[in-house]
Amino acid sequence: MNRPFVVATPPGVALRPWPPARPLWCFAAHVARLSWLVPLVGVAGPAWAQAEAATATLEAVTVEAQTEGRLTRTPQTGSKLALSALETPASVETLTREQLEARGDASLVDAITRATGFTSLAHPGNSGSSLAVRGFTDTTSVMRLYDGTRQYGGVGVSYPFDTWGVDRIEVLRGPASVIHGDGAIGGVVNVIPKKPQRGALSHELQTRLGSHGRQALAFGSGGALSEQLSYRLDVGGDRDNGWVARGQSRKLSVSGALQLNATPDLQIKLSHAQGRQHPMRYFGMPLVNGAPWPALAGQNYNVADSHIRYRDAWTELSALWTPSAQVVVRSKLYRITSQRDWRNAEGYAYNAGTGLIDRSDNTQIAHDQAQLGASVDASFTGRLLGLDNTASIGVDLSRSRFQHSNNTYAGSSGSVDPFDPEPGLFASAAPFIPRYRNRASQYAVFAEDRLALTDRLSVVGGLRYDHTRLQRQDLVAATQAFDKAYASWSGRLGVVLQLRPDLSLYAQHARAADPIAGLLMLSPANSAFGLAKGRQWEVGIKQVFQEGTGEWTLAAYRIQKNNLLTRDPTDPARSVQVGQRSSRGLEGTLALALTPTLRLDANAALLRARYDDFTEVVGGVPVSRNGQVPTDVPQRVANLWLSWQVAPAWTLAGGARHVGKRYANSANTLVLPSYTTTDLSLQWRVQPGTTLTLRGTNVFNKRYYTTAYYTATQWFVGEPRRVELAFHHRF
Repeated sequence: MNRPFVVATPPGVALRPWPPARPLWCFAAHVARLSWLVPLVGVAGPAWAQAEAATATLEAVTVEAQTEGRLTRTPQTGSKLALSALETPASVETLTREQLEARGDASLVDAITRATGFTSLAHPGNSGSSLAVRGFTDTTSVMRLYDGTRQYGGVGVSYPFDTWGVDRIEVLRGPASVIHGDGAIGGVVNVIPKKPQRGALSHELQTRLGSHGRQALAFGSGGALSEQLSYRLDVGGDRDNGWVARGQSRKLSVSGALQLNATPDLQIKLSHAQGRQHPMRYFGMPLVNGAPWPALAGQNYNVADSHIRYRDAWTELSALWTPSAQVVVRSKLYRITSQRDWRNAEGYAYNAGTGLIDRSDNTQIAHDQAQLGASVDASFTGRLLGLDNTASIGVDLSRSRFQHSNNTYAGSSGSVDPFDPEPGLFASAAPFIPRYRNRASQYAVFAEDRLALTDRLSVVGGLRYDHTRLQRQDLVAATQAFDKAYASWSGRLGVVLQLRPDLSLYAQHARAADPIAGLLMLSPANSAFGLAKGRQWEVGIKQVFQEGTGEWTLAAYRIQKNNLLTRDPTDPARSVQVGQRSSRGLEGTLALALTPTLRLDANAALLRARYDDFTEVVGGVPVSRNGQVPTDVPQRVANLWLSWQVAPAWTLAGGARHVGKRYANSANTLVLPSYTTTDLSLQWRVQPGTTLTLRGTNVFNKRYYTTAYYTATQWFVGEPRRVELAFHHRF
């Protein structure tokens, strides 16, 4: 019997035993069935200027925790101009493959939230993907990309979900609309997969066994097939019994790419990635008398025949053409499909009169989403007015279709005992049928420029125009609900002063746009409103020191977002688009080799976020929330990681995550407590290319709560202590 927490239970009441795990060889059989994909399919995306052309020949990945030079790298997320992080007037951060392996973050969200200021508010309703940063939350304000491409519409991203096939994760904090379009006022996360590499064939294998019945197996392979052809393939998956009753989950992902160096100046890449998930069918626990009851932490109040499934596929054909040292042209054509299915009892409330948990909101939903898109951009390096200048121009266009089926979220499977719930079966009298279909046709034109006024002073600017035509078809009434066009301009202007080659000061002003809700789920009532607008001021400093073994950054910013929906104080039934929220804060990072064998990585974010103009209706009466903190926004976030090579073959490492208190409601009367979790690992390098690692996450078994699920009184319990043994072999 596994108990995620030490809890007090009534006499005679036992917690339900964990179901047995399916053997690891069952997953291995699934992997074997996919072996025909080698190396025909894969993941890839746009390459970047000459720096990216040079990386067509990649060195084999080593297991050392190499962290030097992150500020001098050229992230593709912060600009189209192939600027290093030191040259970019924004907060750009890279989580490298070496860091992902050293920290053991198999979950993509766990890895992302090691970045400065990022926290998770993931739950099944947003496909486990929603994030918060700089005071802004969810998929309409914090964008996620896969190799530079976004899934349009703000519905919730269900792929990628693990880090096995990931080369690095790049984050840009603050408005990113100039580069990536509307929906990124808080920031953007770009997950970049492993790419084909020139050189001899190399392979890697990883197995993991851990508590809660975790079993995982992964395989990777890549290298040159000929002088012109190279490939990359990654396959991985796991099974887990979870930390609550009936908490089983299973996942499988495949990604790869086939790259053709057709000529010395032309590179063509065909990529494919797909993933299947059956995540934990868990929707949190209800508060009891306005507070969490620890004895309920391991319970699951969902029905026995509940179901969650995500199936995603990303296919892309990209090209990089470098006709000269001064000109680089990038293009890609892609298709993305997602099918997501839910059938669950999702609403739980404690009934003080009966002592039972009342269940409601029996919800069955299906998403069928498809997107076809293309983009082309070109960069030019030369002289302007006698000064060094780099410019980039491009176009981006896509068509998206989204069909939503549901049962109107009606039905109940009855009340259950809080400590020994009999799950029962899903029941709903409302029919499960297609309800609406939204279509979006989007195009954008964008441009960037960097003008070097002197050897040390440069100006970086960008401008983007986005246009979307959105149509909604009511499939029940067989009528068109609306046909609406949205357009927005976004821009950025920044100045970078390099006091020394390794020390930069910068300042920037940016304007951006966010949809008021996910565009592909936009309701007829909300279609009458325009986009929300935002602007940011930011100043910062970045430095590489101690002969390249240390780096630090510090940034201060203020973001204001207006045109939000709020209630009309004179008519509570009417929404008006005059609301506003803002945030201001400080962010700092430090990476430092304390000694040749001791390495420190740390970051912290201090934030003050507020509603400036927001009214909600309580009991039919409009109530101002001006001055309150937006929900799910922590105002203190910090991460620490320390790695010590205690002997040539042994490395001891540990880290801590701190998330400050958050509010579950706009009135700020329900507080999700702050928490700090601690992770530890001990790695033994058995031989070159082979490691054995013992890891513990949340080793002190801290009880914490991650987010509230749609209502302020239903909270998600965070994962308790987990112990895992991982074997990794390269050959």
